[in-house]
Amino acid sequence: MSGLPIRIIVGLGNPGPEHLLTRHNAGYWFVDLLARRHGGEFRDYRKYSGETARVTIGARELVLLKPTTYMNRSGLSIRQLSEFYKIAPEEVLVVHDELDLPVGSTRLKQGGGHGGHNGLRDAIAHIGESFWRLRLGVGHPGNKADVIDYVLTRAPRAEEDSILEAVGAAADCIPLLLEHGAERVMLKLHTRAGKT
Repeated sequence: MSGLPIRIIVGLGNPGPEHLLTRHNAGYWFVDLLARRHGGEFRDYRKYSGETARVTIGARELVLLKPTTYMNRSGLSIRQLSEFYKIAPEEVLVVHDELDLPVGSTRLKQGGGHGGHNGLRDAIAHIGESFWRLRLGVGHPGNKADVIDYVLTRAPRAEEDSILEAVGAAADCIPLLLEHGAERVMLKLHTRAGKT
């Protein structure tokens, strides 16, 4: 089984210290962890409207991206970087917080709609639907009217720990994803998610 030809991993989030620990920044947490583990260092690049870091995982060189355009305009940054490196949407993995998954669960999928997530909505507008998504469950506040406040605040300690544990488990799977492909990672992550 061949690995997934991912060349860019995008972590969605909002820039600035006031957003750093909010649920909406789970995607940033993920790429920050990959950079720490694999010796990457983020630098701000205006031409990509974001911060990027280069890492080597296994035998694969990847670019990690944190758009700094704010969540609603994330797609611009993804498109600018993809066009510069001539990377197809199928070679992009976007990591984001997911309201429709229980806290601490993870799901990997390719394509589909945005499910109301503004970062995904903008990414689809700029590069189409066929990119890969790694969805990090943050739970739902229960009322649609509370969603904005919910994602823009910090989770209680136990929930935050659970999300961080999921981020770590998903990061553990990236070498497997690159070498052996999505099916094995889905089995591993989705089985794990069922136990949380």
